[in-house]
Amino acid sequence: MASLQNSPAIHRTLFPNSFSQLGLQKHGQFRCCRRGVSLLVRAEQVSTTNREDGPGRRQVLAVGAIGSWVSLVNQTSISFAAETKKGFLAVMDKKDGYSFLYPFGWQEVVIDGQDKVFKDVIEPLESVSVNMIPTVKQDIRELGSPQEVAEALIKKVLAPPSQKTKLVEAVEHDVDGKAYYTFEFTVQAPNFTRHALSAITIGNGKFYTVTTGANERRWEKMKDKLHTVIDSFQIFNV
Repeated sequence: MASLQNSPAIHRTLFPNSFSQLGLQKHGQFRCCRRGVSLLVRAEQVSTTNREDGPGRRQVLAVGAIGSWVSLVNQTSISFAAETKKGFLAVMDKKDGYSFLYPFGWQEVVIDGQDKVFKDVIEPLESVSVNMIPTVKQDIRELGSPQEVAEALIKKVLAPPSQKTKLVEAVEHDVDGKAYYTFEFTVQAPNFTRHALSAITIGNGKFYTVTTGANERRWEKMKDKLHTVIDSFQIFNV
């Protein structure tokens, strides 16, 4: 099989003006992308100092998150949030045909080029994002193997070319007959390393990418939650 990076068909399908299509910047910024988050993080804003989260601060933030959630529910939006699994909220987008869970306390933010983003208000690298681009493909397997597609997506879209990346694992699985690729990877910036998870699939004429992650120093603490986010992502016909 020809290399994914050298395949003109895949570049036309997956990476036509990929950075502008996905709202990513090539330099100085990092948007981290199944079962991971696309979040714009400027390197100079991320501290590598390990901070202890005081219970008082967390309680205040939780109250703020509840207020934001109530405000969201009151809006006449096709997306909704509701408590499901303990410690998580659910999002369903009936217009674009996808759903997923995110940790309670994360707040929704608006980022250009991303369909939906939720992030922790204290730890800027802890987030989840969903992105979609049009495609004529019918199945994610048409683009190549999980390893090929993951490597190309990480290098072309999910990390600036100046940062060192490593693909940890990439696998395929089916949900209700629909193929998904999920992969784990790291991106090393000058002053932090992000450990991320992503899931990708194709349906409804769209190429879906969901990404979540955390600072490497918090990976062991957060990885179970982040896997729950990625494993919860599903698309449905609209």
